[in-house]
Amino acid sequence: MTVAATSDLVACVRAGQELACARLMSLAERGDPRFGALHDGFFRELGRARRLGITGPPGAGKSTLVEALALHWRRQGRTLGIVAVDPTSPFSGGALLGDRVRMGRLALDKGVFIRSMATRGVFGGLARATDDVVDVLDLSGRDTLLIETVGVGQSEVDIARSADLTVVVLHPGGGDTIQAMKAGLMEVADLYLVNKSDLPGLDRLVQQLHDILELREIPPGERPPILVSCATEGRGVGELADTLDALCAERARDGRQARRRTENFERRVRRLVDGRLRHDVWEAEALGGLLAARVAQGLPQPAYGLSDEILSLYRIRRGDGDTR
Repeated sequence: MTVAATSDLVACVRAGQELACARLMSLAERGDPRFGALHDGFFRELGRARRLGITGPPGAGKSTLVEALALHWRRQGRTLGIVAVDPTSPFSGGALLGDRVRMGRLALDKGVFIRSMATRGVFGGLARATDDVVDVLDLSGRDTLLIETVGVGQSEVDIARSADLTVVVLHPGGGDTIQAMKAGLMEVADLYLVNKSDLPGLDRLVQQLHDILELREIPPGERPPILVSCATEGRGVGELADTLDALCAERARDGRQARRRTENFERRVRRLVDGRLRHDVWEAEALGGLLAARVAQGLPQPAYGLSDEILSLYRIRRGDGDTR
């Protein structure tokens, strides 16, 4: 793809062309350096769309909820983008595309763009290029962007680093509150949704959530709302949508959305720098091969000493000259 072709690609994304969106997303997922250059060009156009994260333990009904929310907002004429972070296929390394199957009612709707992404072993429930893919959807003019995590349960708090609001979805009878506390989800939630309200144990789970918020000593006016739904039947979905709309509007007015986006931006830059440094150390400078060779010798030196040697070699090769 030529430079001119990539520029045309961005113009087509601005026009909302789905094929162009998919191609630009693919550049991001492959780590193609052209994406970074293009992103710098359209960065200041971003930020118009609302970014909502949907996370929680496995089995909570997140995909069904996302589909129900999307259908609700489509009836209001809104356009949406959905990023579904799927488990990775052990054979192809790609996404298993389970969410596209579960969201069958949206598959032919031109007002909804669904992108499945593979985690490829990345912790935090988000694929490496999730932020980039969400930016492409923002550039394409979608009103609302939904980011659904893979559902690993213990390490999905990264969702808060890509979303304006984070919804933690739980369900009765799954030991969800304990699991959510272990995962750190209780700290990142802007709203709790107890889904599958037709299951026994609903009142107990809701009370547990209230008790946990009491223990955290959050002022009543700042506590995340606790809502109830049964997404398969559509119950509670309208209330959830209205509450999210109200929260987004309130946070846009009082400055909390701007602060969240600033914090997310700083963390994103740190992740990009960390990733590039890792690549530089282990691949560009071929120090990964040195480590493998030393380990193959039978662990000849302690871990800290070997790490110091590798860092010293990296600095020397980069012309730093500092061998500390």
